[in-house]
Amino acid sequence: MARVRNILITGGGTGIGLAIARTFADLGEAVTITGRREAPLRAAAHETGARALVCDHTDPAALTRLLADADLPDRIDVLVNNAGGNTDFGAAGGDDLAAYAEAFRANLDANLVSAAVTVKAFEPRLAGGGAVINIGSIAADQGAGSYGAAKAGLASWNVALAGVLGPRDITANVVSPGYIADTEFFGDHLTAERRAQLVAATAVRRPGTPADIAGTVAFLASPAARHVTGQVLNVNGGAYTTR
Repeated sequence: MARVRNILITGGGTGIGLAIARTFADLGEAVTITGRREAPLRAAAHETGARALVCDHTDPAALTRLLADADLPDRIDVLVNNAGGNTDFGAAGGDDLAAYAEAFRANLDANLVSAAVTVKAFEPRLAGGGAVINIGSIAADQGAGSYGAAKAGLASWNVALAGVLGPRDITANVVSPGYIADTEFFGDHLTAERRAQLVAATAVRRPGTPADIAGTVAFLASPAARHVTGQVLNVNGGAYTTR
């Protein structure tokens, strides 16, 4: 009988993170979800049976407190760095350089630095035969200001991470979504016309769903993907293609 694995999902209270939590919970794994907001975490935990712990993964002090939490497993088999988002989405422009620099750094912190410090914090607990899966974005290849730069940096950092963790039989990959409906990412900023454009850009003529991303994450965490590491798996319906 297979051993129950410990799964840690950052940003696990809503959207893609919640879908990933559902998927692993349905597989019978022991799931822990983290995030900054207690209310969505509690709701997600009630739905999935996951353990919910509040943590801002951009804050090293918060991570230190998380590591000391008695409810946190000593062994992590799968770490999913999902926390993040476009912190500058819909922000007004301007000529204030200090404000621009602060906004730029906020996206780097939320999407790149948070993943890096989380892996650094949990590296001693990562189990051999396990996986680190980072959630990227199509923006890394199509351009989206500081958010795209952060996700591109995440993909580059992941290459080095795969080399560091590989000798311990731990894989490291990036799942890069395109337009995913039913998430908080875009909020109310997209017009119906823009949504239609994003769907029309896909080959399959539909938006992605959180379940599409969760299924890819589950594959990368499965025995079938043990020789897949240092890679970016694009899940965008053909809106951005590679060869």
